[in-house]
Amino acid sequence: MNSTIEKSQIQKLISMALSEDIGDGDITSQAIFKKSDISEGKITVKEEGIFCGGNVFKFVYEEINKNINVTPLVMDGDRIGKGSEVIYLQGPTQDLLAGERTALNFIQRMSGIATKTRQLVDLLAGSGITLLDTRKTVPAFRILDKYAVKIGGGTNHRFGLFDMVMIKDNHIHAAGSITNAVKLVREKYSARYQIEVETSTLDEVREALDAGVNIIMLDNMPPDITEKSIKLVNRQAKIEVSGNIDEKKIREIKHLAIDYISIGGLTHSVKAFDLSMKFY
Repeated sequence: MNSTIEKSQIQKLISMALSEDIGDGDITSQAIFKKSDISEGKITVKEEGIFCGGNVFKFVYEEINKNINVTPLVMDGDRIGKGSEVIYLQGPTQDLLAGERTALNFIQRMSGIATKTRQLVDLLAGSGITLLDTRKTVPAFRILDKYAVKIGGGTNHRFGLFDMVMIKDNHIHAAGSITNAVKLVREKYSARYQIEVETSTLDEVREALDAGVNIIMLDNMPPDITEKSIKLVNRQAKIEVSGNIDEKKIREIKHLAIDYISIGGLTHSVKAFDLSMKFY
């Protein structure tokens, strides 16, 4: 996917998020402040990590009031320290407060994903292994989740079911075998798509290899079977390792002759990055 996000790509998502939070209006702020009241403030961070989502933050406020001044002070992908100021805001007080939670919700998730991704990319440095994300994203947030992975230094796997062939366990079960599933895909698409097959046993790896697939996923395999599978493949196909991968497991396998590690936890188990808005 692209390394930037256009407002048009997430317009509906922003509108839904604001409607969910604001509803008929911010009754607290409307009681305390006049429409003419103006405030300014900054978004500050409370931990070290990778910033992500500056433009998305700005898009939220553009939806509320185009005259609000939102100025990112850092770039997406920048490493930020505790206490850093990352965004400046100035505009009607009611509007700044109305958009605060929604805008922060976007960037706390995106920065959390980018930060975790960078930690794991750094852990893989020098190994030659590419870190991939998955489709285990919040529904309708995929473009943001995968953008954040990319900002963190990871690589996007397929975006959806439409841009890559991946034959998984249920496909294999329903088709009768890996061999038959691959045959049917090739009959339908010829060489239009590369084919990846999910495997969990040495026999399945052998069958996928015999079928001439491009990528073999070793899914939730014990260490000894993983190593036997890598030896069997012997660089005749690319290898992706997946299944409950964490930092400990990365350290254990990063010396192996594999091409990819995919981690659903980059996006399905996000630790929100700690940011807040402060007026001054």
